[in-house]
Amino acid sequence: MSQTIEITESAQDYLADLLSRQDVEGIGVRVFITQPGTPYAETCLAYCRPGEEEESDERIPLEKFNLFLEKHSVAFLEDAVVDFNADRMGGQLTIKAPNAKMPQVSEDSPLEDRVNYILYSEINPGLAAHGGEIRLIQLTEDNVAVLQFGGGCQGCAAVDITLKQGVEKTLTERIPELTAIRDVTDHTDTTNAYY
Repeated sequence: MSQTIEITESAQDYLADLLSRQDVEGIGVRVFITQPGTPYAETCLAYCRPGEEEESDERIPLEKFNLFLEKHSVAFLEDAVVDFNADRMGGQLTIKAPNAKMPQVSEDSPLEDRVNYILYSEINPGLAAHGGEIRLIQLTEDNVAVLQFGGGCQGCAAVDITLKQGVEKTLTERIPELTAIRDVTDHTDTTNAYY
């Protein structure tokens, strides 16, 4: 697999020094992104003791340690750079991940990533003027996108119109695999429903 993230030599030296202080044979570094593809995305580096990595992680052997990339974060780590700049105070480790909040999505990206991409690049900028935003809460097994309306959209009388004519139309046109769009307030669990 191609290496999506660059760890500069100074960053590798710095991280190798930190790892050596842990006194754990074979300890590595794991990189993952919390809430990838959203404005709340955070890129995280963590110690990864042998056995703590996930089976699906992408393993990148570096000169001084192994780097593990969390599978779902890989697409969002495209063009990411981890660097270390030494200064009189010791120095600072910096992580730049330009695609963490807005991934490079393509036709074969996971459905969730494609839905988030359209929400955050096309739909939410239009709702921001009204203080609103929409978040993807879940994708059901039958490809129903369950969305949560927040901010100015919550409780807005026009929310049904916005959902049906705007959001649903845009998402289903752009992502034909989606079977339906539901507001999170819908009761999608019908297992105990009374008919």
